[in-house]
Amino acid sequence: MLLGDFTIAQAQDFFARGEGTSVALCQAYLERIAEIDRAGPNLRSVLELNPNALMTAEACDRARQNGAQLSPLNGIPILVKDSIDTADGTMTTAGSIAMIGNFATSDAFIVKRLREAGAVILGKANMTEWSYMRSARTCSGWSSRGGQIRNPHVLDRSPSGSSGGSAVAVAANLCMAALGAEVDGSIVRPSSANGVVGIKPTVGLVSRSGVMPVAEPQDTAGPIARTVTDVAIVLSALSGQDRADPATMAGEAAGSRDFSAFLKPDALRGARLGVARDMMGTHEAVDKVIDAAIDAMRDLGAEVIDPAIGAWTPFFGEAEVELCLYGFKAGINRYLASHPNSPMRSLAEVIAFNDAHADQVMPYFPQDLFERAQAKGGLGEEAYEKAKAECRRMSRSDGIDRVLRKYRLDALIAPTDGTPPWVVDPLVGDHIIGGCSAPPAMAGYPHVTVPAGMCYGLPVALSFFGDAWQDGKLLGYAFAFEQATQARRTPAFKPTVV
Repeated sequence: MLLGDFTIAQAQDFFARGEGTSVALCQAYLERIAEIDRAGPNLRSVLELNPNALMTAEACDRARQNGAQLSPLNGIPILVKDSIDTADGTMTTAGSIAMIGNFATSDAFIVKRLREAGAVILGKANMTEWSYMRSARTCSGWSSRGGQIRNPHVLDRSPSGSSGGSAVAVAANLCMAALGAEVDGSIVRPSSANGVVGIKPTVGLVSRSGVMPVAEPQDTAGPIARTVTDVAIVLSALSGQDRADPATMAGEAAGSRDFSAFLKPDALRGARLGVARDMMGTHEAVDKVIDAAIDAMRDLGAEVIDPAIGAWTPFFGEAEVELCLYGFKAGINRYLASHPNSPMRSLAEVIAFNDAHADQVMPYFPQDLFERAQAKGGLGEEAYEKAKAECRRMSRSDGIDRVLRKYRLDALIAPTDGTPPWVVDPLVGDHIIGGCSAPPAMAGYPHVTVPAGMCYGLPVALSFFGDAWQDGKLLGYAFAFEQATQARRTPAFKPTVV
């Protein structure tokens, strides 16, 4: 089966017409991973392949041949971020060699949902080690287990993170879709940097059980794909109640789980959108692309309020860092203690392992955030409660909620990232300036990113974010914009921009 830049619907059409099989599609992806991820441009986006993938694909093909009623994901190959449990012979390591041998005894709830829908879990995607929580000088896309992920558009540029492997694999057509996970920006920023679509759902729409945590009030998982439609299909399969994650008990009652129903070409007509103009101004080329996107949305019938000014929270500001330090220590200790095959039983043990293997684990940057987290007390401390309340105040009542109410908006729009992807620099770390990931992340509200254009051969993305449980509405806006502009570009694997 020749491997094109297929959508999920196109793949299902090939299957239905007898022009391809799930086995052939998975085999084509496995060959492409060998050719350009582990050789060629050496993207390093895939950590480990599922030894049972082709066997699962064979079962999908048999079900189709037997006339079974199948979901849109039947036989579709999907990669899973290495912080999400998969009980299929692959490990969950958060990119760290300290966690080699951590074979989960059960799937994460969202992985179970994918398997129930007939998806083929192709393997695990590389990621920024420990979800960006090891050091304040972290280099996005680097892990001690998988090395440095490379941006397929321009190879010396950052893939962003922490779900960089998931976004790169989707962009480079190494899978049909992928799962990411986010506490602040870890789905939307790599989707932006690699020119694909991603959604950070409302916290509670998607279960977190079986996903390595960072900070529970903000943690969520979500899909990344090449089109809004494919993201909506995967999100529909992921969402649902999980008694192991109480936040999902509210999400179940929040509305339809068929997110494809929101995808209409005229979804922007009459929508009242506010331009977070104060989140712009950090790079003129990015602003030019976003201004063109705003014009396109006006042409599609949106009522654009420009500017819609808010008191926006900074990316990993003081209160959010405090929240994450407390949350990470408590959450990772709980995760490690509940996984019998984990070689590490606590954050303290991980720190000691890293010190003993510093030449492999810390050749470029230290573990200062780990050490700060370890020094924190429990979640009952006043400092944690104060940080949590401050994050919610800044992002909700004094942030998104106030701006939506003041300007009577359906959603806010902004560039996902303030600048084009920066040059990879493991010695100095990331160069993140601007962007809009923090307010919806801290609020627990939905955030959709969609390709808006290119500058210097690098993707620029447009974000839609708004109130809780408006995931479907935001996907509808992104779909209408995507269909009208067709802004996504196939990666060129350029060595550099100059």
